[in-house]
Amino acid sequence: MDGFRNAQQDLDGKNIKVVAASSDPQEKAAELAAEVGLPIGYGIDQALAESLGGYWEANRKFAQPAEFILNPENKIVHVSYSDGPLARTEAEDVIKLVGFLEKRNKG
Repeated sequence: MDGFRNAQQDLDGKNIKVVAASSDPQEKAAELAAEVGLPIGYGIDQALAESLGGYWEANRKFAQPAEFILNPENKIVHVSYSDGPLARTEAEDVIKLVGFLEKRNKG
């Protein structure tokens, strides 16, 4: 998430808004939100994670990362699911994808 904080100026320049959600309780999510400077929801449970198509870590009781990119009409244009610490979407990837989609939609 530090990458998104570090790319905030570029994200703002493309009018890209970033929000996150966590399985953590409110207090812990609020601490992380203050640390990274992004809004972070809390309390993702197994039912919600699975309803979004994500993976639930049953032993440790948390949702693995699921990343969604929505267009201005709030339609999903990209989704990425992970079942571990690899292959997370980076801020630069989001900026490139948004630029690609904008060019494609103009042409």
